[in-house]
Amino acid sequence: MWDASKCDLCGECLANCRYVDYDKERAAEDIKLLMEGKEADILKSCITCVACNDYCPTGADPSNLIFKMQEKTGASPIVASMKPLVDLMTKGLEGEGGPGQLIPGDPDKPVLSFDSFEFKQFPEGTLDSALFKGMSVVRGPEYMSLVGAVHMGAESLSEKYAQKVIDRLAELKKDIVYIHNEGYLLAHMKAKELGIEVPFRYQHLFEYLIDFLKNNPDSIKKLNKKVAYQANCAIRWFRQQDIWLGEIFDLIGVECPPREYSGVNALCCSGPIIGTNKELAIDIQQRNVKDAMDCGAEALITICPMCDAVLRRPTSQLGFPKIFITDLCRMALGEIPWPGA
Repeated sequence: MWDASKCDLCGECLANCRYVDYDKERAAEDIKLLMEGKEADILKSCITCVACNDYCPTGADPSNLIFKMQEKTGASPIVASMKPLVDLMTKGLEGEGGPGQLIPGDPDKPVLSFDSFEFKQFPEGTLDSALFKGMSVVRGPEYMSLVGAVHMGAESLSEKYAQKVIDRLAELKKDIVYIHNEGYLLAHMKAKELGIEVPFRYQHLFEYLIDFLKNNPDSIKKLNKKVAYQANCAIRWFRQQDIWLGEIFDLIGVECPPREYSGVNALCCSGPIIGTNKELAIDIQQRNVKDAMDCGAEALITICPMCDAVLRRPTSQLGFPKIFITDLCRMALGEIPWPGA
């Protein structure tokens, strides 16, 4: 959450942005305008990748300031292009959208939350895997993660509906495993910022996968592959997930060769701007995939359904395997083959 008391107008946040050409002076000028409640050029250029949080040396959370002002002023083209989707999401959160889905499971196992994603947005056979055997499964508009609404110019949805989403999950009276990063962040980060109590235990998908793999070592056949992975925007809020992912890779026998676009230097998948700046979006996608191939990786690993969908075309055009993280684990368990094997 934006904290003006921590901002010293150093300009590092926007001067380091990969998608604008700012020096520190211009960056500081734009942030100062936003702090005064005024429009600034960055609102039109920001692609909502959250990387400015990594570049900020004081922890002021400049991305949150930008997102709030994008929504307030409507200056970002993302706001206008995403309005129909945001209106649909809002109806769902108000209980006026399509019904949610609940697949009951064993009483002693947790619920796997798909947030508002459709099951078909994940790899075929995901729910048939031993990874999730016996788990209850839930999805629907009233279970929406909300944190990702910043990519649609709707930062305020978290504040308006976080309590309602948390309450809906609490009604299940079970532990929750979030298959999507931003669902986890609603409970782990945003709820705390908003003073909302989370009355259930919850896990990130990666935590759950680590536990499963450690409890089933005899079922794992090390893959002995080199992979690159597409870091989704949630990494900028929660670095722990990189540590967890590294542990998963170790357990299933995959290695990540050094690449240019990783860690702080990771590139966005380009999802938020496909409808507003197609040329830049294609350039970002191509750079991402080329970098993954150039580092010697044998596949690109995705951990977010949006990243997975966006990178489907550029990876397929180059004949480069793209594998969702759950499918990578299924390969190590012998449930499905490595692409082309």
